[in-house]
Amino acid sequence: MATQPSQLRTSTILAVVAGTAVAGFVGYAVYFDYKRRSDPEFRRALKRESRRQAKAAQADAVAQAQQQKKQIREAVDKALEEGFPTEQDELESYFMQEVAKGETMCQDGSDSIEAALCFYKALKVYPQPRDLINIYDKTVPKVRCLLLQLFCAVVNLLVWCNLG
Repeated sequence: MATQPSQLRTSTILAVVAGTAVAGFVGYAVYFDYKRRSDPEFRRALKRESRRQAKAAQADAVAQAQQQKKQIREAVDKALEEGFPTEQDELESYFMQEVAKGETMCQDGSDSIEAALCFYKALKVYPQPRDLINIYDKTVPKVRCLLLQLFCAVVNLLVWCNLG
């Protein structure tokens, strides 16, 4: 039995379908580019969408910053409620414990606010805080900004308590 030339092979059919799909995609790309370049309303719509996405990203960043401030305020309140030791031997062990906990958290990549809180607690009981801040700058730069925010939260809390 001889094969008829009118019958198409499966590979030929697949090649035609693939070629049609590619041609359709290229056609759409050319059409999209033409619309983007020539249609003012289409360009305005693209710009509007871009601005909308930028606003959404900015609003998200502001919300994250506010959430972080809230978490810092809660962490400071928690630390002040717990209090700090007063005896010399307790101070030393507390300092070493908090520094070790903060370093572990920094290395693990866990909650940076908790790590900064540990360093803040250690700083509160250290006799020369400026020296310790310089050490923190060199060893744990990721936590430095959060430490500054913790200090600001404490200062704001103290000012508010004195005024209120």
